[in-house]
Amino acid sequence: MVARELACKNRLLALLPDEVFARWWPELEDVDLPLGAVLRESGARISHAVFPLTAIVCLVYLLEDGGSTEIAVIGHEGLVGMPLFMGGGSTLSRAVVQSAGRGCGCARIS
Repeated sequence: MVARELACKNRLLALLPDEVFARWWPELEDVDLPLGAVLRESGARISHAVFPLTAIVCLVYLLEDGGSTEIAVIGHEGLVGMPLFMGGGSTLSRAVVQSAGRGCGCARIS
């Protein structure tokens, strides 16, 4: 379990109403996000959300010709795993840690 003060370094978690944060808090785990780590592959089932605290994660779209393009950069203001909230089970982008740091992982979103 992550201390609330640490979790609230993420702007989305900091903005949650107290009653919602109280439900999520026991599910949040402190995670190490090393440089270059692939958090999710394109097309893979999404099993958890990651809220970066001090790390930066980029979403990369893989092109048919083998190339790639960066489509989003996510830092302490966002989360990796948005399809979990939108009812989707997978995504077409790869999530790669661009700048090492810490994050909060959460496998159960309710």
